[in-house]
Amino acid sequence: MKPLESLVRKNILKLKPYSSARNEYQGKEAKVFLDANENPYNTPFNRYPDPLQRDLKERLSEIKKVSADTIFLGNGSDEAIDLMYRVFCDPGADNVVAMEPTYGMYRVCADINNIEYRPIQTDADYQPDVESMLRAVDDNTKLLFFCSPNNPSGNLVKRDLLEHALNKFQGIVVVDEAYIDFANCKSFIHSLDRWPNLVVLQTFSKAWGCAGLRLGTAFANTSIISLMNKVKYPYNVNMLTQQQALTQMENHHKVEEWVSSILSERSRLIKSFEELDICERIYPSDANFFLVRVVDADKIYNYLVDNGIIVRNRSRILLCGNCLRVTIGQPEENSQLLESLKKY
Repeated sequence: MKPLESLVRKNILKLKPYSSARNEYQGKEAKVFLDANENPYNTPFNRYPDPLQRDLKERLSEIKKVSADTIFLGNGSDEAIDLMYRVFCDPGADNVVAMEPTYGMYRVCADINNIEYRPIQTDADYQPDVESMLRAVDDNTKLLFFCSPNNPSGNLVKRDLLEHALNKFQGIVVVDEAYIDFANCKSFIHSLDRWPNLVVLQTFSKAWGCAGLRLGTAFANTSIISLMNKVKYPYNVNMLTQQQALTQMENHHKVEEWVSSILSERSRLIKSFEELDICERIYPSDANFFLVRVVDADKIYNYLVDNGIIVRNRSRILLCGNCLRVTIGQPEENSQLLESLKKY
């Protein structure tokens, strides 16, 4: 990759980050806190949270088997995505390249930050055309975005394609692994030493069942993590989220049970969908959802809404004409969906 300094926005390199009160006494014991203009009453909610979420990162590092200083925690994965733009991309000048179709927030964050977004169509099986993506790169391309397993298609991106991109692209490669816990493969978080230009995104929203906490993670080498911490807002992860995430991680064995149940139900749903007259094609899934092409997505979607069942209509997305995206629910929810479709 290019030297990191040449990829980072010049104003970010020069930036002096906000120094929070909780950072200034780091490494020393304290019992009386009169530094942050906090209300002395209503413990513990009167205190600002740890701005670097140290306890949470240490526990997560044990579970993920990576160093704590390679972890960034944010207000959902969307904060980490946005920080990629704010750290590396000069508005009105730089660009990013991404596979298409994929998660819509990559483009939204590009538009918000006034960064040119260059989508490159996948093949019919939703595998990225990495060579075409690399041909779309120029001197102002700072980021490549991959989602694996991909949303909305559900499939893993072939590892050799991602490795090819990491080896050839001189900028930052972002691999979004939001659904990785549902896939039978090794995460790229264990390859950070091999590729200094790699940023891996994960989340507590999916397998961990904590979408309401809004807690996303990014894994990268320490230099990139330091830049993200430099730019983020000081107290970006609130106290309640940090506390609940720690509690959740004490019961992390539950995640394996949930994933096992979801995968079993995914198989049941897919098999049942194959027997429905409305079903034209089901795409292979490595996620907690699957994409299905039906005879009339708009009509079927509205029928399900009228029956109090909500799926996602992806018909307006590239390569997803007449497709619905179905999230795997609890067994009784999945059965309600099937019973409704049998009556369609």
